Amino acid sequence: MLESSLLAQLIAFRKDRDWEQFHTPKDVAISLSIEAAELLEWFQWRSHDEVEAMLESDKREHLEDEVADVAVYLSYLCHDLGIDLNQAVKKKMEKNAAKYPQDKVKGRADKYNEYS
Repeated sequence: MLESSLLAQLIAFRKDRDWEQFHTPKDVAISLSIEAAELLEWFQWRSHDEVEAMLESDKREHLEDEVADVAVYLSYLCHDLGIDLNQAVKKKMEKNAAKYPQDKVKGRADKYNEYS
């Protein structure tokens, strides 16, 4: 959900380096998954208190870099496939509202097919 001027900068950055040739949807999706795994690694084996301490340290910038990498690849993928991320999220929220009615799931972590 990058603002349009920032997305334009990302697209220009990639174009200036002639990287579109490498950014097939498959490869961008793979890169997105890799970056998401690197984001997960930031939390791996750490307690809630350790994560909180890291958020207050100079290690926070590394987390922000990983989040940015995920956002960049997701932005490229949506741009390249003609997906309006804001619209896709709105549609998904509507589906989720139907799948997870508040009166049935509030305060529960069950999957949609596990509550009655």
